Amino acid sequence: MLSDKRPSELELVGKSPERSDDVEKLTGSATYVSDMSLPGMLHAQLKKSPHARARIVRIDTAKARAMPGVRAIVTGDELDYRLGLYVVDKRILARGEVRHYGEAVAAVAADTLMQAKAAADAIEVEYEVLKPILHHMDALKPDAPLVHPELGSYAYMAAAFTPQPGTNVANLTKLRKGDTELGFAASEWIVEREYSCPSVQHVPMETHVAIAKWERGDRVTVWTSAQSPFTVRNLMCIAFKLPHNNVRVHIPYVGGGFGGKAGIGVEPLVAVLSRAAGGKPVKFQATREEEFSLLPCRSALTYRLKTGVSTEGKILAQEMTLYWDSGAYADYAVNVTRASGYSASGPYEIPNAKVDSYTIYTNKPYGTAYRGFGHVEFHWALERHMELVAQAIGMDPVEFRRKNALRPGSKTLTGEVITEHTGNVLKCIDKAAEAIGYGRITPAEAEREKKTGWKIGKGVAALQKAPAMPSYTATAVFLKMNEDGTVTVNLALTDYGQGTYTSIRQIVAERLGFPLDKVKVSFECDTDKDPYDWQTVASKGLLMSGNAAILAAEDLLKNAYDTAARALRAQECDLAHDGEKVYLKHHPSKAVRFSAMAVGLALENGNGIGGPIVGVGRYIAQGLTFLDKETGEGNPALDWTYGAHGMTVEVNPDTGEYRVLKIASVYDVGKAINPEIVRGQAIGGMMQGLGTATCEGYIYDKDGRLLNPSFTDNKIPTAKDLPLEIETYVVETPQVDGPYGARGMAEHSMISVAAALGNAIQKASGAEIMHMPIRFEDVWRALNARESIDNWITKSPTGHCRSAPVQKN
Repeated sequence: MLSDKRPSELELVGKSPERSDDVEKLTGSATYVSDMSLPGMLHAQLKKSPHARARIVRIDTAKARAMPGVRAIVTGDELDYRLGLYVVDKRILARGEVRHYGEAVAAVAADTLMQAKAAADAIEVEYEVLKPILHHMDALKPDAPLVHPELGSYAYMAAAFTPQPGTNVANLTKLRKGDTELGFAASEWIVEREYSCPSVQHVPMETHVAIAKWERGDRVTVWTSAQSPFTVRNLMCIAFKLPHNNVRVHIPYVGGGFGGKAGIGVEPLVAVLSRAAGGKPVKFQATREEEFSLLPCRSALTYRLKTGVSTEGKILAQEMTLYWDSGAYADYAVNVTRASGYSASGPYEIPNAKVDSYTIYTNKPYGTAYRGFGHVEFHWALERHMELVAQAIGMDPVEFRRKNALRPGSKTLTGEVITEHTGNVLKCIDKAAEAIGYGRITPAEAEREKKTGWKIGKGVAALQKAPAMPSYTATAVFLKMNEDGTVTVNLALTDYGQGTYTSIRQIVAERLGFPLDKVKVSFECDTDKDPYDWQTVASKGLLMSGNAAILAAEDLLKNAYDTAARALRAQECDLAHDGEKVYLKHHPSKAVRFSAMAVGLALENGNGIGGPIVGVGRYIAQGLTFLDKETGEGNPALDWTYGAHGMTVEVNPDTGEYRVLKIASVYDVGKAINPEIVRGQAIGGMMQGLGTATCEGYIYDKDGRLLNPSFTDNKIPTAKDLPLEIETYVVETPQVDGPYGARGMAEHSMISVAAALGNAIQKASGAEIMHMPIRFEDVWRALNARESIDNWITKSPTGHCRSAPVQKN
């Protein structure tokens, strides 16, 4: 789909016009589901479990049903439905047993929010408290109780996932490449380490909110703050066994998602309440505390790495074992496991590799998609590991990365061959290092160290990610020409703040050859009116919907040229156009205006020709395959986006306090359709990455109660936490099947930020951090517990050097 236009010939692509939604959002005129109120609308509230694991003995709703304004109450016993995108394991309301703190056991719909809350509080629930499983490594023990004893009976997507009935493993992804035993035998150095990170919350500005109206004939209309309208419709239809044309999903403006709204959330709940209330519309909006405990989060991870390295510093073998805490339900966590499995080595070539990636049930809020889709977590481990391996073998960490980086001719873990157009991680690493002055302290920095007593360090971390999606993922875009010759774009890709609609508008206008103000992208998604899109996830939207938009623009022009050729009595090959008309190339004065043809052209004698001018573009992922379940071989990647961060920090060697002085982020985006949107994504994702790196994370007590379900104790960064200096750069290695050479980067800006911070802190202070978030006290503890490298690296009897976290071999 790469255009044959030279970059200098592009009129709109590569420029930075204002975002399409700026005025609406800045003036408050954009309508979100949070703003909506329908005639006769009821409000929903929930009764939630105070226990992480308990058997439900009795639910008494009698008192609540008698309270003023109450129109409907439902419990899990009344709802024989299961939900699940990949493994169908979740109830709308807990039934028989609660599996995590904050799980809903009953729901109320009442005339007012306060009436609903009072009634929910009045519901009496008797529990038999059971011992919860609160750590995913404990869930793997032979005597661990099963979170889902009936796992073997659940429906699941068999082509991609492998649940392990009789265990707490919801999925196991395996990859095998080469022979790791031979690789380790040939290695001069073997380094083994374990890294970890906790669950964190997405914290979108607009919490989960939905309105549903269940009308006669089982016709259901939903308004929801979600990322994927057709996924919401599909999963609701499967759960309720409804025809797809019975369910209509509207998505207006969305106040952020970051993956937490990618699947299905509270929509089935408000639907069953509406049905119980006789068809009245019902609205539920989660509080911030419910966002933390009722709704999904990012999965925690324990990552064990064993790496064998040659005397020249080439990685010869690597074993990667990822233990993902999916919480109480599988949701997207099983696909995170799969995607992290085939990407587990990062942007490096490993000739002999073994990967085992587990999705593990526990009694905690369930894991789902989160910006980066697991790559934030495992790149934290991988890029810290690259730093420590380089330290162990006495090689500069950036040079170690360069020596092992993927390049044309390299093979990924799944056997895909990297080509010239795949992207260039070496350029990203080099630019990030250059931007921070890696490897040296400037005179100004030396003076700062002398003045403050703090030590300055510089670190680099690389990254990669491909869209995690089915091999047959597809999308469509519709264009329709209005009576004045302007064009409206309809698509179901959801713009929830990332700016995609502005880029799609630029792509359409570029291909049509129209001024930008003649093209509009319709913001509200509607499954009854918009064409299909799989989901708005995975950084696949710009590439796939961009391609579909180009095809739709070409189809619209074809239809316009067909009408114009008949009107001008010419062949289409002799026609050209500008933003107003189609004309004869050799007689430009002979022309027909788009506005005259838009809804059908009337000839001089009154005859009509043509008809409404529309364009349809369909695009489906090309060349992708399922992965072999034993070896992991196959082609899962639509494209790869590479990048790197360079970071400069200063650390107080006495207290462990640190400050980020500078961060430079570099991404190979293929082609920056809108450079300012790329910059916005780069800075926003970097700050989100700093949040998970420095302060975010769920904390539980011994009974599984979440202790920090709000911003009081679960902090996120603010504008005050911005680094002193931020630089963003793009590398443009064109993607041959991308729109004008572009590939996505919305998730990538968050990946490896934490690792760059950890690497820079280590350079400044010597503190070795293997767990994030990295709080000041963590640095202080690491400084005070610091061991000599000789304590964890020794010569083996064979002459090889081996490293382990704390022991000698």
